Amino acid sequence: MSAPLPLPVWVDRVLMPASALATAALAAALLLLAIGENPAEALAIMLRGALGSGEGIGFTLYYATNFIFTGLAVALAYRAGMFNIGAEGQATMAGIGAALMIFAAERFTQGLLLVPIGIAGAMLFGALWGAIPGWLQAWRGSHVVITTIMFNFLAAIVSVYLLVNVMGKEGSMQPETRLIADGSQLWTFQALFAALGITIPATPLNFSFILALLAAFVVWIAIERSKFGFHLRLTGAGNESARYAGIDTRRMTVLAMALSGALAAGMAVNEVMGVQHRVLIEFSSGYGFVGIAVALMGRNHPVGVILSALLFGALYQGGAELAFERPAITRDLIVTLSGLVIFCVGALDQLYRTPLARLFTRRVVR
Repeated sequence: MSAPLPLPVWVDRVLMPASALATAALAAALLLLAIGENPAEALAIMLRGALGSGEGIGFTLYYATNFIFTGLAVALAYRAGMFNIGAEGQATMAGIGAALMIFAAERFTQGLLLVPIGIAGAMLFGALWGAIPGWLQAWRGSHVVITTIMFNFLAAIVSVYLLVNVMGKEGSMQPETRLIADGSQLWTFQALFAALGITIPATPLNFSFILALLAAFVVWIAIERSKFGFHLRLTGAGNESARYAGIDTRRMTVLAMALSGALAAGMAVNEVMGVQHRVLIEFSSGYGFVGIAVALMGRNHPVGVILSALLFGALYQGGAELAFERPAITRDLIVTLSGLVIFCVGALDQLYRTPLARLFTRRVVR
């Protein structure tokens, strides 16, 4: 039996995610009807909460910033043939790294120089936490899915120990560090626009959003337009073809996971340097796991990741507004609705792929 013809690019990258989203929307509508809520009114409230005001847009883009970074982390590893489940742990350790580097550098310098130092610390720790599972797969045969899941728990344990016994703020009743220096805190969009004489609502949106867009552009160039990207994609296509081309697949595996961890570190930069200005326990808030759905819906392409991250950012912000205006729709139910999107995008891929492949195969044959 011959293999099915590949789907056209626009079908794979546009129609497939749209089908998953439509299925999730239908399931969400049925769920809302079951509890006596009007799906159309709920959708209107979510859209108004996410996009109907300057404050809503700011929060939507703030959430999207985290999802762009974690989605890019998952997408890059996937293009190398690996499923990185560890963005959550990599971001957690990146937050620790950013704080440690800033605290150490505060003794010698102040001002804006602390910003690149903190970002470099976050990327270094995130890369190291990603490279270890990559090394274990490349040199010891340990599957990266298993090791990255385990490293999420290890990162949580290490962060709790450090925040309680080593880096904790004196006198604080919760595990957290002291505030980082003013010079290391990223500029908010409110401050940036104020410098231009424009007043916008106060939101957590900060310069990390620009960094996320820049990271997406760099990833696109690296994967699609460079020799490194060709080697990366060839490694993901299969070891035999990569070895035939003379590529060191072990080295590429470790490098891809290190870069994936460095991208996940962007989420820590957003939270630690841009919003909280300190390291809090579990500051990652599950963004790393949502990044998996963001990458899958975006078909592991940087542009798709950005669009998918904006969608999930709108779901987060619009969902918060919906839970506030409709008490019957609790925050737990909002999480369930978001889970429907993740389920339809991740688990039901073949539900759409098989019939679409048959449809377009028949068209080609005719």
